[in-house]
Amino acid sequence: MAVTTSELITKARAARIAVRGLQTLSSGRKNAALEAIAVALESDQAPVLEANALDMAAGVAAGLNDSLLDRLMLNLERLNDMAADVRNVASLPDPVGETFDVRTLANGLRVERRRVPLGVIGAIYESRPNVTVDIAVVCFKSGNAVVLRGGKEAVHSNGALATLVRAALASVGEDPEAVQQIADTDRSVVEDMIKGNDYFDLIIPRGGAALVHYVAKEATVPAITGGIGVVHVFADATADVANAADIIFNSKVQRPSVCNALDTLLVHASVAPALLPVVASKLVAASVELRCDQRALSLMGPVDGDLVKAAETGDFGQEFLALVLSIRVVDSVEEALAHIEEFGSGHTETVLTSDEMVATRFLNEVDAAVVMVNASTRFNDGGQLGLGTEVAVSTNKLHARGPMGLHELTSYKWIVRGDGQVRG
Repeated sequence: MAVTTSELITKARAARIAVRGLQTLSSGRKNAALEAIAVALESDQAPVLEANALDMAAGVAAGLNDSLLDRLMLNLERLNDMAADVRNVASLPDPVGETFDVRTLANGLRVERRRVPLGVIGAIYESRPNVTVDIAVVCFKSGNAVVLRGGKEAVHSNGALATLVRAALASVGEDPEAVQQIADTDRSVVEDMIKGNDYFDLIIPRGGAALVHYVAKEATVPAITGGIGVVHVFADATADVANAADIIFNSKVQRPSVCNALDTLLVHASVAPALLPVVASKLVAASVELRCDQRALSLMGPVDGDLVKAAETGDFGQEFLALVLSIRVVDSVEEALAHIEEFGSGHTETVLTSDEMVATRFLNEVDAAVVMVNASTRFNDGGQLGLGTEVAVSTNKLHARGPMGLHELTSYKWIVRGDGQVRG
């Protein structure tokens, strides 16, 4: 067996023991535990903020860019938002024990499928300490134990949040061993986790392309190895200029450091002369750097030339995670679809159009986890799509796609009841 890290072995074993009790825990007890976590996030904020201040200071000293510092930062508003997300998860139906495909066969056997937890989840993530709580609560509600291994940038914040969650579970009589946090940030822990088949039922990496590609290549444990967001908006010839400009601005600027933020804007040549000057004015005012093909450059209007540049080849197909946007003018829906096919990552794609035929074609032909019409790409989020929160956004097609919530952390088993049948 590959796993050798002593802290990891100890905590993974504890999680494996804890999951036995979790699998039969009532929905009422799960929800009471989640409420205790939410209350703690609202009332015990000082230790978490103090820990986060240590991480932020270290991040500044290490020269982390603004995008990474934004991902790392916690404040009162973000902690209260986390508490609200926990309550949203508590309000959702519990998938564990749900039965479906119930039927009686010709031989009298009564057959059904019943949802069950996956078991022990290993979560590997970078920079964003809120993920500690997001993953912990979704795993707990879906009957799974979790071993959390965050990045070194957020080591103090992750530790404080995991301590808070475990204490909240214990305060209502639940087993805190269901949530484990690995303090060791050495890369060897990741190597051991992704080969720990005796301990883990699923690995979920949340981070940059390097982490995701590494897990995809090296993991022997089943893993969700999608999630990289190269996100497009296509403004069709019939797009409403004012509405389109607002959606594009929100998709890029509302939180540029996350995977569902806009990376590339495609604009139909028919609407480009009207739309691009409006979009450029709004985005440049928000300090967005625009990397434009030659046709787009000629239509930018009177904007700050320091932020408007000629695009290079590598600017298309790039996940920026920053206030940078590439722009291309296209002559047809077909050209936009071809661009997305070539450069997209299968994460989030949006069309802005007043033509229902174009909308239908885009929805049918674009191969992505979430495809939208006339809506901000920022809605590709578990909380926004009714999942309460999420453990990841998967661009895989097996076993889950898009935001992963409670149902995506379950499997099923066949239940067969007979009264003496034998196979002839």
